[in-house]
Amino acid sequence: MADSKIHPAITINNIKNFIPITLEMEKSQSSFWAGLFQIHCLAYEVLDHIIPSTDSSSTVSSSSDQTDKSPDKSKASWDRLDPIVLQWIYGTISHDLLRTIFKPDSTAQQACERLWNMFHDNQNSRAVHLTHQFTNTRIENFSNASDYCQELKVLADQLANVGQKV
Repeated sequence: MADSKIHPAITINNIKNFIPITLEMEKSQSSFWAGLFQIHCLAYEVLDHIIPSTDSSSTVSSSSDQTDKSPDKSKASWDRLDPIVLQWIYGTISHDLLRTIFKPDSTAQQACERLWNMFHDNQNSRAVHLTHQFTNTRIENFSNASDYCQELKVLADQLANVGQKV
């Protein structure tokens, strides 16, 4: 029997086990989500599906045999893995974001670019909105100081994501 290697990305049954947050526009946790997503893609050897590589041989896993590096095998592997990565993206974003970025015949990289543009094209307006939220957060609206501090931390992180300091 021939030694057929299964790509590690194919073994993922539930992306939520690895990326437990859902990216939402209102929560603006795009940097956190992107970091988790990149780590996951790196671990499962598909980072080049969301971040283009300058190395033309990057479409082939470094753990592949030399015989797996034929152009037909590489393209077939790429064509199989890209929709898997795209499913991971779609499975970790809110329904509103999904409706906004979904395009038939899209690649994982194109979907990531659309997400990136959504979160970074409107940084100034997001910064104004988040600054307003931060300055109007009152401790009396929370059941305890820990919840209040956690909310301020979340808002401060969101401001940092759009390039603003608290």
